[in-house]
Amino acid sequence: MKKNQLRLNETLLALVDEFIQTNEPVSSRMLNEKYLQEVSSATLRLDLFKLEQGNLIHQPHTSAGRIPTIRGYRQYLELIAEDHKRVSFERMDILRDLLIHNYKDTPRALHYIMQILAKETDQLSFVAEPEVSNGYLAKLDVFPIGDGKLLFVMSLDSGLDKTVILKCEYEMSETQLRKLVRYLNDELVGLRVYDIANKVLVEMRENMHQENLLVSSFLQELHRAFIEISDFFIHYDGSIKFLEQPEFDSKQSILSFMNLIQRQDNLLGIMRANQDDNEVKVLMGEELCEPNWLDFVVIFGKYEVFGIPGYLGVVAPLRTDYRKLIPLIRDITRTITETTRKGMIVPKQGV
Repeated sequence: MKKNQLRLNETLLALVDEFIQTNEPVSSRMLNEKYLQEVSSATLRLDLFKLEQGNLIHQPHTSAGRIPTIRGYRQYLELIAEDHKRVSFERMDILRDLLIHNYKDTPRALHYIMQILAKETDQLSFVAEPEVSNGYLAKLDVFPIGDGKLLFVMSLDSGLDKTVILKCEYEMSETQLRKLVRYLNDELVGLRVYDIANKVLVEMRENMHQENLLVSSFLQELHRAFIEISDFFIHYDGSIKFLEQPEFDSKQSILSFMNLIQRQDNLLGIMRANQDDNEVKVLMGEELCEPNWLDFVVIFGKYEVFGIPGYLGVVAPLRTDYRKLIPLIRDITRTITETTRKGMIVPKQGV
């Protein structure tokens, strides 16, 4: 790489790092005094002009310093990518202990991990629960729990259990329920959850004769239960502290942020379209598909629990600590996947 380009890269890195720290437009004098003492002021002004011509930085006001553009942030991320390899977080043993201690209740473990991420970053963290539709049914249990409600317990071959409580509008004896559940286990065990929810139960209901209204009604409830556990749902966690950032000083910014996190289908669709099994992804600008979301960024990684995929990350202002967030999310998602790999978790004595 040519010397001039190396200097331009160093200038962009210094400017973005300073802006992330201060949230103030960065002047050439500040860069000269704090980061680039060996560069003459005339050369630095010329380099800033070149970065501005390349749409990597801009001046928000005449005679003000410069701030990075979205394109500038993207180039900044490319420049710091190698640095992430030298960063690791020592507290991963806490995450492993959480996963092992709660090996029978993975959602609880993920909730604790999400809280740790929020505390470490002071941003709004999220976990998209494992997509169980790719798992295979190992056992179905159904229990009456009073008030006309049924508890459905779906055990997957991965060892993951999902439960759903539904209200039913009909009466069924315990003997009838036992026989029906035994029949359904014979028919459904070993099939993929997605196929059960979207094909098998639909066909079974369609093939029910008029005299089997009770069975048909039960299959309708079971179908609802399988659809419910197949849905991907995003859980958020964060203290009120993240709202203290200057990006949330205006009502419009808060409303735009709330709109982003409430549009779960959009967010999940964007993550699915941009996922990479081996990398943390950073989505910003037009990648978020909404003009009102240009001031925010979604940083996420893909993890697996017993082989079933999910997502974990943060939603933050565009001006955020990428140097910390990217390797932190990388290490957390890797720890979840490696600790819960099928056959790897060994519960501690007494757990």
